[in-house]
Amino acid sequence: MSNSLNDSLETTDVVWNLDALYDSPKDELLQDDLDLCTQEVELIRESCAGKLAELEPAVFTRTIRRLERIQINLGRIDTYAFLLFVTQVKNGAVGAFMQRAKEDAARINRELVFFDLEWAKMDQKSADRFLQAKETADYRHYLTNIRRYASHLLSESEEQLLVELSPVGTDSWLTLFEKLMGHLEFGESGRSEEEVLSDLYNDDRNVRHLAATELTEGLQSQLHILTHIFNTILADKMITDRLRSYPSWISARNLSNELDSDTVDALVSSTTKRYDIVQRYYALKKQLLDLDELHDYDRYAPLPSLPEQLVSWQECKTMVLDGFAAFSPQMAEIATLFFDRNWIHAPLLEGKRGGAFAHPAVPDAHPFVLVNYTGNIRDVSTVAHELGHGIHQYLAKDRGYFNSDTPLVLAETASVFAELLIFHKQLEKLEVPEQRRAFTCQKLESIFATVFRQISMNRFEDMIHNERRNDGELSGDKLSELWMKSQRDMFADSVTLDPHYAIWWSYIPHFLHTPGYVYSYAFGELLVLSLYRIYLEEGESFIPKYLQLLKDGGSRSPYELLAPFDIDLKAPAFWQGGLQVIDDMLTDVENT
Repeated sequence: MSNSLNDSLETTDVVWNLDALYDSPKDELLQDDLDLCTQEVELIRESCAGKLAELEPAVFTRTIRRLERIQINLGRIDTYAFLLFVTQVKNGAVGAFMQRAKEDAARINRELVFFDLEWAKMDQKSADRFLQAKETADYRHYLTNIRRYASHLLSESEEQLLVELSPVGTDSWLTLFEKLMGHLEFGESGRSEEEVLSDLYNDDRNVRHLAATELTEGLQSQLHILTHIFNTILADKMITDRLRSYPSWISARNLSNELDSDTVDALVSSTTKRYDIVQRYYALKKQLLDLDELHDYDRYAPLPSLPEQLVSWQECKTMVLDGFAAFSPQMAEIATLFFDRNWIHAPLLEGKRGGAFAHPAVPDAHPFVLVNYTGNIRDVSTVAHELGHGIHQYLAKDRGYFNSDTPLVLAETASVFAELLIFHKQLEKLEVPEQRRAFTCQKLESIFATVFRQISMNRFEDMIHNERRNDGELSGDKLSELWMKSQRDMFADSVTLDPHYAIWWSYIPHFLHTPGYVYSYAFGELLVLSLYRIYLEEGESFIPKYLQLLKDGGSRSPYELLAPFDIDLKAPAFWQGGLQVIDDMLTDVENT
């Protein structure tokens, strides 16, 4: 099925070219980069370990640049290994290469632990000598951020040990999860996860029901392993948080996102208080589909008037580039590079990881985008979403490796904004009221998935982390019970959650790869709804400010980066304003 679909959509040859990184795992340049890292680490340790406070600002800044070059080399190797792996999960040699890359990085980073420790714990007077020096201006935010972790750092020997063990710790369990999901086949025809999930959007209820059944049966066959992986990663985070004196399971994520807990609490609280929007919508959808009962596998059923034709890759490219160009020709120009220079991997392939992502790689290369393109209208949005990430990463790379890494909560801004641009562009072309309503409903469901679903998953995470810490290892049944509670809180009686739905927590990678990440989606969506409203008010004058936000990457905190837009992230009223935009969209649909 995958090959014929790829051929019909013209995605067979839409695969990325990784030559900007390395020619092959045996590329001599790869070993040269690794050797350079090893030599540099020895020199830096010899000249700087235990002596940071004594350095002159110019020498201190040069040391940071040398450290940055080491991380660029390691990042290049890691990116190359990862991108090979995600398209060849079943290839043992590729998996071994990725593991070796992780172990090499751990060996080198172990020797650099001293820098963050000495710098974070340096007395303020000595630190100010560097922070106020003109030479360090480009790294001031980066250096300030390291010092925010001072109370959570351990001794040098302890930090070295944690780095040394990392390849066989959480990273190893994450690789096992990816391999397991990559090998897993669903139903009698042995379909991939991506193919089965795609059927949940089919207009035939029997097809949707079968997809839900096959997904559940596949997950159930490996639930004992998935449960163990979840528990191990929950325990690893519990131990790490305890060692580092983080007060709660989410504290490290908030610190990494450079957000006050009050901001996150305002986001979560404001969103859960508006679950009524979800419940209103699905009550309406049940009527529009003329169903007596809306089951979980009916949630993404297309409304009858929604255009159903498959969108070829070339048509998708045109839609996305036209939508970007109408907002900013520069955005379209950058997106064109992804299409024309093989920076995208689009076909469905056996052994390819499901889902979609954009990887920033390293500043002297370029970002890469992965999608599993099946040709439906949602996939056009997904391509726009990931290209939004890619444009953000491309613009921010001029800030350098240390400053281009955007906090997760702002990393979703460009992607969600890109989706919204394409939605409005597509909506303009629909003249039939029923089609416009159906298309708006499809967008509402996408917004729900980004806002309400992600916050409900944040509530699930909150429960499983706290339960693991208070009561010990969680059974599969317990994880399922907590999952169902988080989902019933959101849907209430608007959707019937069948028993099979109880284990659908087990295939969601965000819980494992980046604990606490999911609220960033809701943050990004509600922020973008507000930004888009500002754009409609300000017009052309908004665009330079928006592009500057992307170019600034992670060079400042979210609060500072958003200051030009006069946004107060700590105010519940701000989040309520974004939620009201969703409410207004739903009201328009209800009144159609």
